[in-house]
Amino acid sequence: MPERCRVVLCGFDPMLVRGYVKTGFRALWWYLPKEVYEEFEVKPGDVICGKLLAVYNYNGEKQEEPNLYVEWPTAQETGYAVVVPGSAIVKFKLTEFHFIEFEIQKIKKLKGYKEEKISFADEARSQEDIEAMEAIEEIRKSPVYEEVEVYPGEVKQRKWWPDDKMKLEFHLDFVPP
Repeated sequence: MPERCRVVLCGFDPMLVRGYVKTGFRALWWYLPKEVYEEFEVKPGDVICGKLLAVYNYNGEKQEEPNLYVEWPTAQETGYAVVVPGSAIVKFKLTEFHFIEFEIQKIKKLKGYKEEKISFADEARSQEDIEAMEAIEEIRKSPVYEEVEVYPGEVKQRKWWPDDKMKLEFHLDFVPP
């Protein structure tokens, strides 16, 4: 079974997040429980898989209960930080002043990459397109993962942000991109 945690989101102020969401740059992230990070040796490029159970605002009020399965990557610099994708930031109007409950079910460990040769001629529709595109080929690298279940058969909950610490005196509201 999983590791459940309630964590605070970290990141930039909402105006920067607005721009970073548009460019695809990392805008918000959260940190794994130290025990999960160390025990499973989470590295940059690994993917954290599980359910986003709840989103809390800066007053500690439950804003959303999506119960949504997601796969979020770890940061390029460290496997300790889990990057929140721009689509989730926009959908749930997240800022660095939000908290989330997350159930970590498995970790996709990056094992390497496999190369795939893609010919654009295969995608062409007319004979002229085929002749023009015949020589154009591209090699793409696709990640290869090994899936590791997190604590099969048991539930752990060690990183849990306290309710009384979820009421923030200062906050900035979400700014849509």
